[in-house]
Amino acid sequence: MGRIRVLVVDDHRIFAEALAAALAAEPDVEVGAAGSAAAAERALERAAAEGRAYDVALIDADLGVEAGGPAARARPGPEAAEEARRRPAPGMPAARRPGAAPLAPPIPATAAARPPDQLRADQLRPTAPPPDGITLLGRLRRAHPGLRGVVLATADDPHRAARALHAGATGWVAKESSLARLLAVVRGVLRDETHLPPALLTGVIRELTTARRDRTESERLVDTLTPREKQILRCMVAGLGRQAVAERLYLSPHTVRTHMQNVLGKLGVHSTLAAVAVARRAGVSPAEPAAPPSIASTP
Repeated sequence: MGRIRVLVVDDHRIFAEALAAALAAEPDVEVGAAGSAAAAERALERAAAEGRAYDVALIDADLGVEAGGPAARARPGPEAAEEARRRPAPGMPAARRPGAAPLAPPIPATAAARPPDQLRADQLRPTAPPPDGITLLGRLRRAHPGLRGVVLATADDPHRAARALHAGATGWVAKESSLARLLAVVRGVLRDETHLPPALLTGVIRELTTARRDRTESERLVDTLTPREKQILRCMVAGLGRQAVAERLYLSPHTVRTHMQNVLGKLGVHSTLAAVAVARRAGVSPAEPAAPPSIASTP
C-alpha cells in the first residue's frame, strides 16, 4: 500500500491541528485539515482535480453543531437581541465606546417603516445551519465514491452510529481513543473493513434491525397497492400534484383524487407527506420526468 492521504474535518482548531500533526508523523501518511463542511468539500475537489485524491476523511460527528459552533452562533441570544435594540435609526451614526468593536450596520432605509418588533425579527432570523458531520459524510461519499469515511465522536451513540453507517461511514472512533487505535481503523477501512467499538455493536445491530423492520412493514403496505395506485404513489414521491398526475397518466383529476385516497387508506396514513415517507422507507423511486413532446420535422 502506498501513502495514505487523510483529511481531518473538525471545527475545533486545536484538536484538528494536534491530530493532523500526530498522523503526519507516520511515514506513510499525508494529512490535510479542514475546519468546516465547505472547506472539506473544497479540499476534496481540489485534491481530486490535482490527481491526489484523499483516501480517508476523519469527520467530527458534531461538526458545526456543538456549543459555540457555527450552528449555535446562528441562533441569536439575549445579547444579540439587546444589540439589535440599541442600533441607531436609519441614517444615524452608531455610537461607540473607545476601543469597542463596531456595531452591526444600520437598518436599511427601505425597512424604516416597519414596526420595531418586525425589524428585530427580520434581522435576527437564523441562517440555515451547516450540515453536521454525519450529513456531510453522506454528501462527500456521494461526490467521491472512493473516499472512506470515519466518524470521530465524543460519545458512543448507537442511533448516530447506525445513521453514520447508512451515510456510508466505515468506521466510528471515540475522540478519546489512542492514536494507535485510530491508525488501525484508518488502515482497516482501506482494506474494506468496518470498524465499530465493541460496546456499540449490540446497540447498532438493534438500530439496524429496527430500521429493517420498518422497511419491511412499509414494503408490505406498498405491495397491497394495485399497479395503477403504485403509479400514483410514484408520482406523489416525485412531488406531482393532482392535476399534474392527471396529465401525466391521462386520467381525470377526479379519478386521480380517488386513487390518491385509496393509496392513503391502504398505507394507513392521512396525508400525502406521510404516504411519501412510507414509500421512501419501502424504496419506492419517484416517477421519471415526463419526456418533452417530440416535434415532427417537415420534409
